[in-house]
Amino acid sequence: MIAVSTDKSKLDVPFIQNFLKDIYWAAGRTIDEVQTTIDASFCFGIYLNDEQVGFARVVTDYVVFAYLMDVFIDEKHRGKGYSSILIDAMMTEPQLNQVKIWRLATSDAHFLYEKFGFKPLAHPEKMMEKVIK
Repeated sequence: MIAVSTDKSKLDVPFIQNFLKDIYWAAGRTIDEVQTTIDASFCFGIYLNDEQVGFARVVTDYVVFAYLMDVFIDEKHRGKGYSSILIDAMMTEPQLNQVKIWRLATSDAHFLYEKFGFKPLAHPEKMMEKVIK
């Protein structure tokens, strides 16, 4: 049975960190850093028979803006539609239903997010960033 939960106490933080430490967008993230990001975000775990198989988090003010981050399904559970279930849960979460602007960054999953209405920035020239290494 597949289920999505926003209960942070159910999250398997070592599982999450073990995945993120080797992925291109979060390489080297420590378990303390992962815990800090969890504490500061609205989190979603996806579970197969109570075993966590994926994760996502949303950084948000709950009204104007939400940013999807760290979305993943464990490699051995991919290809079963779990990522769509996870994203659908985020998009339909009642606590996030007032959010007007959703954003994310991806290098390789555009096809997935397009199914949920995401598209390239209408005015990327207006966007700025500061990256500290």
